Amino acid sequence: MFKAVKNKYLVDNNSDFKIADVLTVEGKSLLNKKSLKAELKGLTKELGELQQQLYAEDRRSILCVFQAMDAAGKDSTIRAVFNRVNPTGCHVSSFKKPSSLELDHDFMWRSTTRLPERGQIGIFNRSYYEEGLVVRVHPEFSRYQRLPALPKTLSEKSLADFWDNRYESFNDFEKHLARNGTLVLKFWLNVSKEEQKNRFLSRLDEPEKHWKFSSSDLKERGYWDDYMEAYQELLNHTSKPWAPWHGIPADNKLYMRVQVAKIIVENLKAMNLKYPVAKQKEVDQFDKMRVALNSES
Repeated sequence: MFKAVKNKYLVDNNSDFKIADVLTVEGKSLLNKKSLKAELKGLTKELGELQQQLYAEDRRSILCVFQAMDAAGKDSTIRAVFNRVNPTGCHVSSFKKPSSLELDHDFMWRSTTRLPERGQIGIFNRSYYEEGLVVRVHPEFSRYQRLPALPKTLSEKSLADFWDNRYESFNDFEKHLARNGTLVLKFWLNVSKEEQKNRFLSRLDEPEKHWKFSSSDLKERGYWDDYMEAYQELLNHTSKPWAPWHGIPADNKLYMRVQVAKIIVENLKAMNLKYPVAKQKEVDQFDKMRVALNSES
């Protein structure tokens, strides 16, 4: 079972991760715009080439999961990192409020139907982890799932086993994927509350960004501390060697994109991808095929 490559932003599987200890932005020496742009250009080119090998090999797949607070830059990061990947070998799925059909299934169902096939890169813009984040901050949302074992009183104490069971489901699901050839890479884009504020103001001030803003964004911002607690619990319980979380500083978007691209490229390289080798029976016919092609009038 393939395990992800070590990285400075990897959340270790030792259950002592603390959000207060991690950075939302790196020092100025690492934020040179010109060098970051050049590095990102090289990484996206390399990613495109590696994805071709993944597609041609057709034995394994990658699932990239992106979670973050609003305005952290999920959409733009996905667009910037994967812009040189062949669309036939890559698919993006966005997860918002569950539909009535989705609520009639178990909470993992809608994600399962969008998993990448062999040879593909699957990208989840938000994911099944919303069930351990939004639903944890708003436990009343769990009522819509009509679960038979849900406590009548939705207190932190009464739901302790409920969350443990969800974490276990996440881990079991991802271990199953890993055993069957899917590498799961999870990215938490760690934006600061101050930077989120600035990006919200930008959306309000610039008409072409108005569509990005909703009053519900401001309402959820009021639960910031609750979300940070939920993220801390989630990352501690679900960062595993076969499906690790990476906490990427997100206040500088360009730096964040470089780090995401670098992690994906490093892991694709570690997979030691190979183009399929033609069967000897076919190779033996190549000379005849060359003659036939060159003899065409």
